[in-house]
Amino acid sequence: MPADRSERRGSVGLAGLIGALAGAAVTASWGTRAALLGALAGAALLVASEAVARARQRPGEIPALWSRIVMSAALVAPLGWAAGWLTGAGPVLVGVVTGAVVGLLGVRPHKVVLGPVLGAAIGWALSAGDWAAPAAIVSATTVVAFRTLSALIFRDPQVSLLAEEVDQEELPFVVPLESRTAYVGTGYVRELAEVLGGGYRADAPDVGIVADFDELAGPGFDPAAVDPRVREFYEHTTRFTLDIVPRWRLWVRPGYLLYRGLLARPLGQANVPMNQKETQRGVRSRIDTISPGQDGAVAVRGWIRSFADTDEPIYVGIYTTYRHAGRGYVSVGFPLPHASFTATLEPRPRPDGGLVLSSRSDLDQPGHYLTYIDPDSRQLTTLAVHGFAEQLDVYVAGGELRAEHAFWVFGLPFLVLDYTIRRKPVTSG
Repeated sequence: MPADRSERRGSVGLAGLIGALAGAAVTASWGTRAALLGALAGAALLVASEAVARARQRPGEIPALWSRIVMSAALVAPLGWAAGWLTGAGPVLVGVVTGAVVGLLGVRPHKVVLGPVLGAAIGWALSAGDWAAPAAIVSATTVVAFRTLSALIFRDPQVSLLAEEVDQEELPFVVPLESRTAYVGTGYVRELAEVLGGGYRADAPDVGIVADFDELAGPGFDPAAVDPRVREFYEHTTRFTLDIVPRWRLWVRPGYLLYRGLLARPLGQANVPMNQKETQRGVRSRIDTISPGQDGAVAVRGWIRSFADTDEPIYVGIYTTYRHAGRGYVSVGFPLPHASFTATLEPRPRPDGGLVLSSRSDLDQPGHYLTYIDPDSRQLTTLAVHGFAEQLDVYVAGGELRAEHAFWVFGLPFLVLDYTIRRKPVTSG
């Protein structure tokens, strides 16, 4: 256990440093002597908080909420002090900006609204009368109030620690394939083949995202009852072209544009078109495969979609199926740097012979999972992302194969992708 003790000492030491900076920031307006005493008091408080939290923390748990609140307040106090010193902003403005930032970090739309409103109220309260609180105190108080109130109001956890440093076999619903670099991109499967070994084939002909549709059979779902055209699409995806029309909800567009510019494009992953005009650039769809054995059997199927004019990635998904307790599931892994975001979906029938794949289920397997893969041990640390949900409906309408892919965050719908799926023309020779 020496490594555990060393890690604990390191976290306590870091907490002391953060506490010292926070204490100095909070008391800086009263002079150098007060700042020094504040630094000592802040360091002592954070050291004690971290030591108690670590001592009470059980394996597989994250630190207690109260300790996370104390730490977040300590982290924001120096930032508040710097903002006040550089801009001269008053308590109300500091409260609004702090509340807006922590609200955005909370992601949930309700929190985004709550943050600046609560920050404004705290800033006003701390500036009433003859004394205006320093910016560091306003920032720290806003964070404490926001996180405490959020915990009381939004009691359903949107993210929870599911497993910590476990073997891959314990989490069959996770696709444990990560990107070894900071950029995923359209060459991901080729790079993965170099790591795993085996035969790599780019743009494999006549291959599907599912090897055998019958693998999805289970109670309540009979693959034989599904329209043959739906089965063919899954088993021979490359026979088809897909036209996409994205329908974003207005409330999510500003946030998505920010996410896209700061995260999706630099990562080369999950870069969904903003509107139909973007899709008119043309979307290229292909499946790259890896076959580890001499028999040519495909072990990895990577469905890659990109803009046709630049080959800029839209998404890279590793499609798998697996069986658990007599049921079949579809799991799609989206590689991230040293991590993977997995969507595990339950198959259900549609009355018209179509197929529904949904993460909304009473079963214990479907859902969304963010997983860190240890590069040495290959063990998984996984978060269950309860606040995200999706459902894909594939069906035949008017003799044409169609699909509707709907997404929700925190129970609110934010995106629907409408697909028209057409068979490619047969070419001779």
